[in-house]
Amino acid sequence: MSTRAVFVGILIAFVFIVMIFFILFGQITVRKLRKNPETKQALGIEFASGLDILNVAQALTLPKSVAQKIRNNPTGALHADPDLLYKYTTLLDRILARVFYALFVLTGTGGIVLVILSWFGDFD
Repeated sequence: MSTRAVFVGILIAFVFIVMIFFILFGQITVRKLRKNPETKQALGIEFASGLDILNVAQALTLPKSVAQKIRNNPTGALHADPDLLYKYTTLLDRILARVFYALFVLTGTGGIVLVILSWFGDFD
């Protein structure tokens, strides 16, 4: 088995884990926030189905200062409100958000790195 096949297999395994965390986080945390009338409008704009799950995970994962800078941006209405979300989430929700978002970002970055390395011919 080639090195590229091993790395692609590991990446596919991480994508599967990310999909499981996406569903868990959406069902456990975001569903609760959607049902709450105070937080329903604070989840960010959902251009595609499930994008609010990523918005909430990002707002709960990033440091509050960075999340506030994003929120105060001209496009801030597209993102979730971190202050309100912290008020209505538990420690378990925040841990789940951080694990999910970290795996999501690492998997995406890993896929990009694999494509670039393959493009430069490092796996030949």
